[in-house]
Amino acid sequence: MAPRAPTPDIVPGGTPKKRSAGRPRGATLALPPGVDAFLDMLVAERGAAANTRDAYRRDLADAARFIAGQKNGKGPPLDQAGTDDLRAYLHHLGRDGTQAAVRTVARRLSALRQYYKFLVSEGRRDIDPAAVLDGPRLGRPLPKILSEADVTRMLDTAAAQGGAEGLRLAALLELLYATGLRVSELVGLPLSAFSRDGRVLVVKGKGGKERMVPLSPPARDALAAYLPHRAAFFSPGREGKQAGVLFPSRSSGGTLTRQRFGQLLKDLALASGLDPAKVSPHVLRHAFATHLLDHGADLRSVQKMLGHADIGTTQIYTHVVGDRLRRAVEDHHPLAKAGKPRKAPGEGRG
Repeated sequence: MAPRAPTPDIVPGGTPKKRSAGRPRGATLALPPGVDAFLDMLVAERGAAANTRDAYRRDLADAARFIAGQKNGKGPPLDQAGTDDLRAYLHHLGRDGTQAAVRTVARRLSALRQYYKFLVSEGRRDIDPAAVLDGPRLGRPLPKILSEADVTRMLDTAAAQGGAEGLRLAALLELLYATGLRVSELVGLPLSAFSRDGRVLVVKGKGGKERMVPLSPPARDALAAYLPHRAAFFSPGREGKQAGVLFPSRSSGGTLTRQRFGQLLKDLALASGLDPAKVSPHVLRHAFATHLLDHGADLRSVQKMLGHADIGTTQIYTHVVGDRLRRAVEDHHPLAKAGKPRKAPGEGRG
């Protein structure tokens, strides 16, 4: 087998990167200027978060790395790639045919389509090489959720911990389950997000769009119990900067991070007798939506509270509710018992 040509390094913004000892020698590859312009557009015009911007950069960098490594390391730069180059890259990603690979292909293709559409709109390219590419058929997985009993168990365990840490965790959990906030929205809440009577929360979501979410009495009670202890999480010398933050932290960042909250949830799941692998902030967001629909909430209201721009995104929860209702009928209806033959109408009557 012929040795594979060395793959050039991707250097964001064109800054050369130091090569570690033992790596194969090869040319340093800089991402085209169009990539940074595209990423800046995502932030300025679409309100993309820093994590979203970084994810797009990684996806485009991976495509650029593969394409440049083709043709014995003489492949075109990303902004000059053709349809065949992109097709080869997508085939490379999906070659094992797993569902994970299919999802990766779909995500990378989406990033490439948006990138080349941007280049054409800016006059940097005449033809969009990704326009004729077909995406993989991607079955949408049903969201993972927790049962109401599981959530109640976690809430009770958090409330029983006591102390400033326990009160903060109980407030976080009650607030998340009462509102279905994204984890980034939750940990970044300012004190000013609450209405004067504390019954409504004003959340700034994706793209800077604001929405109002009602607070349940248990969430209001948990917040009232936590607020007098909030100063326990201030960092010495930075109290002024943290004064307007709902969930300050003694960490270097000054606010509770998504990662730290996720870790706290895993620990709480373990203490509640649940599998930590099945618990995350996003799973609780799913539970919020599904349990609301279970109790008769209309889909449009749930959409507004979740901050979904498209109701089609919210409709996935109706499939979860429908599946649960079907299982309930199969498990409990007397004519749906497994292995019990159903009598024909009139059979056995005298």
